[in-house]
Amino acid sequence: MDRNDPTPAAHHGRRAALTLAAGAALVAAMPSSARASTPDKTHLARRFHALERRYAARLGVHAHDTATGRTLAYRADERFPLCSVFKTLAAAAVLRDLDRDGEYLARRIRYTKEYVTASGYAPITGTDENVAAGMTVAQLCAATVSHSDNGAGNLLLRELGGPTAITRFARSLGDPTTRLDRWEPELNTAEPWRRTDITSPRAIGGTYARLLLGGVLPRGDRDLLTGWLVANTTNTARFRAGLPADWTLADKTGGGAAYGVANDVGVVWPPGRPPIVLSVLSVKHAPEGPTDNPLVAGAAALVADALS
Repeated sequence: MDRNDPTPAAHHGRRAALTLAAGAALVAAMPSSARASTPDKTHLARRFHALERRYAARLGVHAHDTATGRTLAYRADERFPLCSVFKTLAAAAVLRDLDRDGEYLARRIRYTKEYVTASGYAPITGTDENVAAGMTVAQLCAATVSHSDNGAGNLLLRELGGPTAITRFARSLGDPTTRLDRWEPELNTAEPWRRTDITSPRAIGGTYARLLLGGVLPRGDRDLLTGWLVANTTNTARFRAGLPADWTLADKTGGGAAYGVANDVGVVWPPGRPPIVLSVLSVKHAPEGPTDNPLVAGAAALVADALS
């Protein structure tokens, strides 16, 4: 993680004050017609800050409503630990750079149980059946994105040439911030002074938007990636808990025990209207955490209320 905010609580308060002031400036800069239908960003920033105080955390939020062009931001350019949010980029890089008409996705990858269990979390790749038979690249992508399987994530990284392939992929999409430097599970240590394995809410939100809504991937590949994200099994206590039940989610979580990291990033579709791109990243001030899913759910709920 970047040394952008390894500061004592007093400095966090100063940062929050600056964010509140920036929110007021953003509203003031809008045309009067836009201000009439735009939530009070200063009030919203205060509510995000209240969540930070409640959970003793640093929170970053970026939301872009593609229907109206409105953007909500809170600490949107600060650096946060990336954690498993990288896994969407790994699957997308396989689709864009390695696969040709499904041929590479059908390739079967062999591995040992020791290799995947060393990742710390391998609910799909670690089963006896999958260890014995191996898994196709498509199955590994699904396990990586939909189940956050670290073993599958490491296998995709191995196919791509290592963690720094994710950094290169992000740069190729115009994302100057997101970077991956280590493998699972080491990449989750989240020390405040770390300049590696990081992203920002604005950067990662823009990258997800390009992958799911832009022209980075052909339509078929984009549908595959979106489907893996819609099938996410790890968001029930985060975005799914904070957003209306009838909103469709295509999102990826990330987190770790160290410093209580809790992330969720993706694209959400309210019924009958264009999507909202939403990224919520958080990290605790104390190394022992804990991870608080309600912090992420609460931030998502505030965004939903502001943009509904």
